[in-house]
Amino acid sequence: MDKSDVDIHPSWKRVLGNQFSQPYFIKLKEFLIQDKKQYTVFPPGNQIFSAFNHTPFEKVRVVIIGQDPYHKRGQANGLSFSVSPGVSKPASLGNIFKELKTDLDIPIPQNGNLEPWADQGVLLLNATLTVREGQAGSHHGKGWEIYTDAVIKTISEQKKGVVFLLWGRFAHTKEELIDKDKHYILKAAHPSPLARGAFFGCKHFSKTNKILELQGILPIDWRIEK
Repeated sequence: MDKSDVDIHPSWKRVLGNQFSQPYFIKLKEFLIQDKKQYTVFPPGNQIFSAFNHTPFEKVRVVIIGQDPYHKRGQANGLSFSVSPGVSKPASLGNIFKELKTDLDIPIPQNGNLEPWADQGVLLLNATLTVREGQAGSHHGKGWEIYTDAVIKTISEQKKGVVFLLWGRFAHTKEELIDKDKHYILKAAHPSPLARGAFFGCKHFSKTNKILELQGILPIDWRIEK
C-alpha cells in the first residue's frame, strides 16, 4: 500500500511521510476491510479523512481533539464533535454552542456541521477515525491512535503558534506530544453532560482568538449558519 491509496489532502501526504506505508497502517486498513464485512462502520469511507481535507496542513491554526466518531447512524462526518447537516446535535456539541454563546455572544445554531471552522484552519481531529455502529470505542487500539499521535507530533514539530484545545481527560493525555515552547495549550473539562457543567466558563473561543491576534494571525469566525 502506498500514499495513493489514502484519500487525504496532498499536504498531509507530504508532511506525514511514510505513515501510510507503515506496518501498523497496513494492518489497520486490513482490519477495516474485514470489519466492514460484518458491521456498519462510521463515518462513510469518503469522510474518514474529512478533517484533513477541509484543513490542509498549511492552514492549521487551531486543533480540537476528540476521542472517536459518533456511533449513531447519520451523525459522524469525519470532523470531531461535528454532525452532518439536518442531524440533531448531540449533547456535547450542544454544550459547545452554549459556551460559545456565553463567551462570544454567538447565537446557538440549529445546524451542527462544523465544516466552517475546519475550512478556516481548525483541525477537528478524533484520535480514532472510525467506529462500529452503536459501539463506542470499538476501533480503539487498532492503529488509529498511532496515526493521529503522529499527526499531532508533526504539527508540533513543523509548525509554530498553533492553539491546541484539549477538552477532557483523554485529550489532556495528548499534551505530552506538543512542544509547549512553540505552541499554546488550553485545557478544560469535556463538554459532555457527564462533566456536570465543568466545561462552561472556559472561554476557549475568545482566548484562542486573542492568542491568534497577538501573533498577527486572523482570528476564527466561530459562527455557524443556522
